[in-house]
Amino acid sequence: MDVKSRKAEQSEATKAALLAVARQLFAERGYADTPTEEIVERAGVTRGALYHHFRDKEALFRAVFEQLEQELLERATGAFEPETELWENLQNAMQAFLDASLEPDVQRIVLIDAPAVLGWKAYRDIAQQYSLGALEATVQAAVDAGIIERQPARPLARMIVGALEEACMLIGSADDPVVARTEAGDAVRRLLDGLRVSRA
Repeated sequence: MDVKSRKAEQSEATKAALLAVARQLFAERGYADTPTEEIVERAGVTRGALYHHFRDKEALFRAVFEQLEQELLERATGAFEPETELWENLQNAMQAFLDASLEPDVQRIVLIDAPAVLGWKAYRDIAQQYSLGALEATVQAAVDAGIIERQPARPLARMIVGALEEACMLIGSADDPVVARTEAGDAVRRLLDGLRVSRA
């Protein structure tokens, strides 16, 4: 391995360490109570290394948030089974997304801190960047298959994403998240079933 490749590898390792430590601390304490000094100390890097990769603490938080959003998308799409009916796959994907809302890092970083730290618009833009495209394609497939009444897929996908985000917020802020997860899951399933064309 040449010097340039080795430096690039070390740089990626440093960035990964910063993200991993920041994610753990943000989940445990929240954004406001996580000092950058502790992040760099636990990651075993210098403050200069932090600012080489991230403009500031907010940029690091944004990167952690985007990492989590990517994982949430992968989890939802991973719920699709090749031999399962499209509609059931869509329902399963929504439920997988809600399941993730019970996890501490998702609750604290995605549902509580991200809207406040990044601002509502940036939060929505990032969340929809990862979820909207995949959902829109699935809704379009359901429309094409006659499962959902013919209509533009994009507005409907946005409505579904909005409902799903609100359900996740409800779970994340609930006194009993497990009960809230069950109730939200039932509500989302009924909401989606209401969109399905009757097969009678």
